[in-house]
Amino acid sequence: MNSKILSKKAHWVRQKSFQMHISAGKGHLGGAFSITDIMVAIYYCGLFNLSPKKQKDPNRDRLIFSKGHACYALYCVLADCGYFPKSKLDTYGQNGTIFGGHPDHTIPGIEVSSGSLGHGLGIGCGLALAAKLNKQNFSTLVILGDGECLEGSVWEAASFASQQKLSNLIAIVDNNKVASTTFTKNFTGNYPLPAKWKSFGFDVLEIDGHNFTQILAALKKIKQKRQKPLAIIANTIKGKGISFMENDHHWHHGVPKGEQIAIAKKDLGL
Repeated sequence: MNSKILSKKAHWVRQKSFQMHISAGKGHLGGAFSITDIMVAIYYCGLFNLSPKKQKDPNRDRLIFSKGHACYALYCVLADCGYFPKSKLDTYGQNGTIFGGHPDHTIPGIEVSSGSLGHGLGIGCGLALAAKLNKQNFSTLVILGDGECLEGSVWEAASFASQQKLSNLIAIVDNNKVASTTFTKNFTGNYPLPAKWKSFGFDVLEIDGHNFTQILAALKKIKQKRQKPLAIIANTIKGKGISFMENDHHWHHGVPKGEQIAIAKKDLGL
């Protein structure tokens, strides 16, 4: 798909995510909006063995959504791809739903339950190592948040991946620079993430996470032969698409009310 079509898909994901958020009255919209373009590109670029028909294929590519709180984007993309009916999205956050605030492995298309931050890369390492031992060619993609990268377990896994030369492992970091309570630089300073991942033995690409041309170019390199694991640092905007949410930590898990809803709807074309 070209960038124009992908942009339309991403716009729909943000619209539907917002509707789910308002209906449920809870959730994490800011991080879902920052990762939306990445998720759309992964599932529609045609480069990965990901589809409802391949859910039990041992050679399917694996996607671990480690920053599970941003699940709106994942749920919407999976529904649009046909893993389950789109109408099911309207049950998000309701009693009896399978769609909770963090992804569960019982949901079609979701490999592992996630949301307890810092675990996804370790799981990805296990899958990538198993693929090498079993001489399988699938790729393992792990979606991480930049705030999540404050977890020490992330760097333990990164060290392991480098030492084991897990060239089939790809860490994609949603680098929106805003955590749940403040900017990430207020926790760790301005030390750049690309340099940190490189120091742990990863090949590194840095891209604009809202530019489909750059996203697609980076994804194409995933299937190229490498000797090292790969980290893609996607510079994004938390709350991308809603004017008053962008770059504001209050919208990590805040819910718009009153006039804010009207403004958000206008921004999203609803």
